Amino acid sequence: MSALSNGCVSLGKLGSSESNVPVPAFIYGSAWKEKRTAHLVSQALQAGFTAVDTAAQPRHYREDLVGEAVRQLQTKFTPIDGQDLEGLPYRSEDSVADQIRSSVTSSLDHLRAGSADDIAVSSQTYLDCVVLHSPLQTLSETLIAWRTLEEFVPHRIRHLGISNVNLNNLELLYDLMDIKPAIVQNRFYPSNSFDTRLRRFCVENGIVYQAFGVLTQNTFLLESEPVKVLAGEIGTQNQMALYCLILGLENTVVLNGTTNVGRMKSDLCELDRCRRWAATTEHEALWGRLLAHFKALIGDGC
Repeated sequence: MSALSNGCVSLGKLGSSESNVPVPAFIYGSAWKEKRTAHLVSQALQAGFTAVDTAAQPRHYREDLVGEAVRQLQTKFTPIDGQDLEGLPYRSEDSVADQIRSSVTSSLDHLRAGSADDIAVSSQTYLDCVVLHSPLQTLSETLIAWRTLEEFVPHRIRHLGISNVNLNNLELLYDLMDIKPAIVQNRFYPSNSFDTRLRRFCVENGIVYQAFGVLTQNTFLLESEPVKVLAGEIGTQNQMALYCLILGLENTVVLNGTTNVGRMKSDLCELDRCRRWAATTEHEALWGRLLAHFKALIGDGC
């Protein structure tokens, strides 16, 4: 039976982590916030979020504005086919390795620990994690990109991850690279069978799975029996109950990009309320049954 506890996400628990990478249950997602980015990230941090996701990709992110609000976070390298030509953090004609180096340098500047004039502080700036936004067009280019990112570990980058990846590419990266992926950030939805096999690989190898698109892509799950029963038991909306059940999966956390300041605070409070509800002797068995039903719906254990 799975229990719930405080902290980061862990094996079968909502609230701690068995991987080597401590990651809070909710990560604030800064995509598509445009000019409101700095304000919203600041509000999220004040509300209690302790991790932020951004990217060196001006099309969907304002990494520079995230840097105004926080000086310690996770960012991404986005390949050229995911970028707009205006505002590139590297030169399009450069090699993949040089694009990586330029992008990381840009991110370190945007997210530096102090002012640009404080050389001592800026030289100590590091990124908690850099995520390869997607595999590149060929396996060879993907491996070159990863090896170049390895140059920055551990002094300027603590951990590496990859997004929008399938199981085959993830296994290749894990087998071939010296520094193993610590993070996988994927869309959690029916079209990829909720990444059941890939998430199993993550659990077996101590990789944290970051789920995004949770509320926008899962109408079926939002109306499912375990979600509605849990929402009724803890007195919350179906959206929050779905978050809680996903956070009950092994080594899984959620990107939460709400722009509603009230929801920022209430999501964190209701997550804590769900933890406390599930931890009681009275409700532990029901939580276990609801989580087992939810896992069956998404194909876990099949």
